[in-house]
Amino acid sequence: MNKISIIIPVLNEAEYIGRLISHVQLNSEQSNIAEIIVVDGGSHDDTVKIASEFSGIKILKTDRGRAIQMNSGAEQATGDILYFLHADSFPPENFDKKIIARISKSKPAGCFQLKFDDDHWWLRLAGWFTQFNWRICRGGDQSLFISRSLFKDIGKFNTSYLIYEDNDLIQKLYDRRAFTVIKSPIISSARCYRKNGVWRLQFHFWAIYLKKWLGASADDIYHYYKRNII
Repeated sequence: MNKISIIIPVLNEAEYIGRLISHVQLNSEQSNIAEIIVVDGGSHDDTVKIASEFSGIKILKTDRGRAIQMNSGAEQATGDILYFLHADSFPPENFDKKIIARISKSKPAGCFQLKFDDDHWWLRLAGWFTQFNWRICRGGDQSLFISRSLFKDIGKFNTSYLIYEDNDLIQKLYDRRAFTVIKSPIISSARCYRKNGVWRLQFHFWAIYLKKWLGASADDIYHYYKRNII
């Protein structure tokens, strides 16, 4: 029977981590979940303390960097399905059953449709487009499920990427035609858009996508992000 290991990379996510763990536990069946693994990259707030208050949660501490954190979580996972989830993204009810159903239909990797917790018309439209299985519509906030065997075969997350690691792996999955989209919305925080401004942030995200497509290195992408996004 397929079981899911939920892997949550965190860095100073005290505002969200408790809510997310509660949400995940309430919206899935315990029999389908192998474990929930919280991988901390050096938080200096109460993230680890809050996560520790929940029973049965595995907590790992690693160097900072989501790729490093998620790879470390995958190494400790016991499930045959890995589910990588951002701390501020809340998957739909029965997400576990939906994931297992896709894996059972020989769909070894995928994500959920995205909906932001904001009514800005552009964010609503951007979320609507994520229902389509187009690589340009993908991002880490939509979460990522992948069979353990495929994750190992594809080479895990590239740790040279301090950002954009999700998209780098997803591009490889699209190249193999091994990606599917579940048309149930995961609700993700629009906090980065609210902080940076919707149009400013969207411009820089498009610029990063274009830079990657034109062959920019992981360092080039990271430095561009640090210069332009708060």
